[in-house]
Amino acid sequence: MIDLFAPVSFGHLKLRNRFMRSATAERLSAPDGTPGAELAALAGRLAQGGVGLIVLGHTFVRPDGKASMGMSGLWRDEQMPAFACIAAAAHGAGAAIAVQINHGGRQANPQLNGGVLLAPSAIPASESAVVPRELDEAQIEDLVEAYGQAAKRVREAGFDAVQIHAAHGYLIGQFLSPASNKRQDEWGGSLENRARFLRRVAERVRRYVGPDYPVMVKLGLADFISGGMPLEDGLAYVGMLESMGINLLEISGGAGNGNIRAGITRRADEAYFLPWARQARSRTRLPIALVGGLRSLAVMQAVVDEGAADLISLSRPLIREPDLVMRLAAEAQDRASCISCMSCSRRSDLPTRCWQVAGTNAQEAN
Repeated sequence: MIDLFAPVSFGHLKLRNRFMRSATAERLSAPDGTPGAELAALAGRLAQGGVGLIVLGHTFVRPDGKASMGMSGLWRDEQMPAFACIAAAAHGAGAAIAVQINHGGRQANPQLNGGVLLAPSAIPASESAVVPRELDEAQIEDLVEAYGQAAKRVREAGFDAVQIHAAHGYLIGQFLSPASNKRQDEWGGSLENRARFLRRVAERVRRYVGPDYPVMVKLGLADFISGGMPLEDGLAYVGMLESMGINLLEISGGAGNGNIRAGITRRADEAYFLPWARQARSRTRLPIALVGGLRSLAVMQAVVDEGAADLISLSRPLIREPDLVMRLAAEAQDRASCISCMSCSRRSDLPTRCWQVAGTNAQEAN
């Protein structure tokens, strides 16, 4: 039996245990994306609560990629001191910490990002959504550079890793999916072409952070929408990640909110992406983090013991109980009290919280 609470290393990423806080939309930053003291305090609470690796919620690499109110951004050097305070808060309580970098693409909020949506193809996210502008070659290059510059700032601000967001229907996911990418040039069509944007982003990130810095990716393996990316395509992308210089894969799925499942009350409801992790394991040698409905310690233990995943990634349970990992380690409880009632999704205009727990300041998954 693998000890989930023992220190573990994945290359140059050294963690005190196998518990990861999945990137989460905290909604605690100023309009320009600069985080305040509240986000540093949250990182400190999660670290004090025993999390091994904290991943800050999706952070926009350019203002036109902002997707929600309070979303963090790391698109200019002046924001780095505020992020450095967050890294210091996590390190001071013994946790490693990373930043997830992202661009909303057609899922950016036009009321918050200047009114222009950019995407691989001029296809709206829904029938009622704004039609985005199709990116040209120069705009694609500018975006690749924005990801690279953001990753450089992540490292210089003192974080232990950077995670590229390639899931949940945001810009990179839009390039990967045939539902949102209808291009006929080198950026669309074949699997390799649809993966080209992710590959270029990963290569640019690597150029800026150096050969030894941990670069992770959160990858959606299927879209759950008509005409969207099937699992077979997602698994093919998994097989490409090592050649892109990625060091760790976090598995998710669903475009938009399709990754969210409510009512996790039984062990049978848990780990709903586990079958995908098992298939991904045969496609890559990379360490895998599994997110999605993990609630009981017994299920978490079984997932790691069978070799389907190396890290247990949690979001909603840590919204409700930031000290969950510490409580599990102390055998004070054997499962999270979160059942995915979705109360944490009720107010997108306020900092994320579990509305079933008075006074909590914990956060929500993106």
